[in-house]
Amino acid sequence: LDCPALWEIPSFYTNNMAAIHVKARTTPYGNTDVCRTLVSDKHVLWDVSVPSYAPREYTHPSVEAQPIWADHPLKLGTYKWNARDGSIDRTTFNDTPYEIVDGLPRNYRGRTGMTGRGLLGRYGPNHAADPIVTRWLRDDKGQVVLKAGKPVLEIVLIKRRDNGEWAIPGGMVDAGDTVSRTLKKEFGEEALASIEGGAAKTEEVKQAVDRIFTKGDPIYSGYVDDPRNTDNAWMETTAVNFHDETGEGFGEIPLQAGDDAGAVAWVEASDSMRLYASHSDFVRETIRRRQEDYVQRMAAASQTGLR
Repeated sequence: LDCPALWEIPSFYTNNMAAIHVKARTTPYGNTDVCRTLVSDKHVLWDVSVPSYAPREYTHPSVEAQPIWADHPLKLGTYKWNARDGSIDRTTFNDTPYEIVDGLPRNYRGRTGMTGRGLLGRYGPNHAADPIVTRWLRDDKGQVVLKAGKPVLEIVLIKRRDNGEWAIPGGMVDAGDTVSRTLKKEFGEEALASIEGGAAKTEEVKQAVDRIFTKGDPIYSGYVDDPRNTDNAWMETTAVNFHDETGEGFGEIPLQAGDDAGAVAWVEASDSMRLYASHSDFVRETIRRRQEDYVQRMAAASQTGLR
């Protein structure tokens, strides 16, 4: 297989979550031998006329087999685009509704070099939820570790089985389910798959997770630069940070990889992390917010102590 490359993927992805998609033009597509039609940076946006654009049409056999989570090509005329369609959410986080071109939703972020659904079940937006679980890195005495005067954050990441990339342990929002339930469910399925220690330990872990997931800090809702995206199907997500400030909530929880994860671990978070899809952007924003909050609280405590 030799998919010609017209552009170079940057070493580290932009921190601008509104930038043109890059990973959504990755070729070959997923773990297949299917090559996308090449799309240069200047030809991504639909506003730019490209009369010669001839994207490859592809829908993965696992989607064509019509699992319960996939749309049916013969029912396209019955679907309610840009709306709640029964138990399925076909709305977008984008400021304006996506266009319907030739009877199909069109990816509002631009050309990807492929039509069809690829590995995605739904035409249009496919909604996911990404729980960003964090705590402070602490030394042997339990003190928060500082680097350059800023606290060091740790984050739970999984190593995906399909491509070997590290990622936030998220997943798809099932029809009829809510984002809040999906956030906790996906963390449990991918990071706490099997807990040793019997019923007592399982209940202890469940209670700890429930406490941490009671309140989260929304980080991002919108389009994801995902390698599975096509011109007709794309990923959108809600990323929420669940932070264990004291380190006591998740401190004793054993991380165990689920079926979709090859490994799971607490990892020191950094601005230079290379993660799956747009996850690097979510982590950078989480680091910024958590460190800013920590510094402000320490400054306020210091002022209180001087009074």
